[in-house]
Amino acid sequence: MTDHPLRVVVADDQALVRTGFRMILTADGIDVVAEAADGAQAVDAVLRTRPEVVLMDIRMPELDGLEAARRILRDSSEAATAPRVIMLTTFDLDDLVYEALAAGASGFLLKDVTPEHLVAAVRLVRTGDALLAPAITRRLVERHARRDPEAAPPAAPHPGMAALTPRELDVLLLLARGLSNTELAARLHLSETTVKTHVSRILAKLQLRDRVQAVVMAYETGLVQAASPASHEAETPLGDTRPG
Repeated sequence: MTDHPLRVVVADDQALVRTGFRMILTADGIDVVAEAADGAQAVDAVLRTRPEVVLMDIRMPELDGLEAARRILRDSSEAATAPRVIMLTTFDLDDLVYEALAAGASGFLLKDVTPEHLVAAVRLVRTGDALLAPAITRRLVERHARRDPEAAPPAAPHPGMAALTPRELDVLLLLARGLSNTELAARLHLSETTVKTHVSRILAKLQLRDRVQAVVMAYETGLVQAASPASHEAETPLGDTRPG
C-alpha cells in the first residue's frame, strides 16, 4: 500500500462524464488532480500534475485521445513514474483499440463501466498491471485471427523470444489470447503466484512494460498464428480481465 492517495487525471469532452467519474473516484479515496476537455488540455494537465493514472477519452476535439496518449507516454517514457493511460470509449472500435494499445496505453474501458469496475481498474493499472475489457480483448483476438498472413506478413520474431523457457512461452501464448492470471493458473495447473512470476519474467526478458504490450507484440510478430492447433481452439475462453 502507498501512503498517499492515487492521483488521476480525467480527460473527456463531456462535462457530465468528467463529473460522474470524479464523484465515483473521489468517493473511493482517489484524488482527481485535474480534468481536461480535450487532448491538448490532457497533455498539459499531466505535465503539470504528474498523475499516476490518466483516464483518456479516445475521441475528443482539438487533439484526440490517441495522439494525446502518444505524447504523454513518449514524453514520460524514461521516467520511473510514467502515468498509466486507460482509454475510454463508447464503442469497441477495433482499429482505434489496436492503435491505442500499440501507442502504449495500459488498457481500455467502455464508458458504461460500473462504478466498482472503474475504481478497481484504476487501482489495478496503478500497480503496473494492464486492463482490457473482455469485449475488447475478444474483438482484438478475432481481428487478428481473420488477418490474411500474405496480405500482412508478420514482423520478425522479437529478439528476446529465445530467452523464454518453454513454460514462459506457454504462458505468453495464453496471455495473448486474453486469459486472466486465474485462468492461466487453471489451464497450466499452476498457482496464481507462479503465474505472476512467469508473467513478470516474460516482461523483463522481452523488455515490455506490461501485459498489453505483450499482447500487441504477440500479434505483431505472428506468434499467436504460429501457435499449435491445440492452443488455437476457437472455443478458448477469453479472460474476463475485470479486476478481482
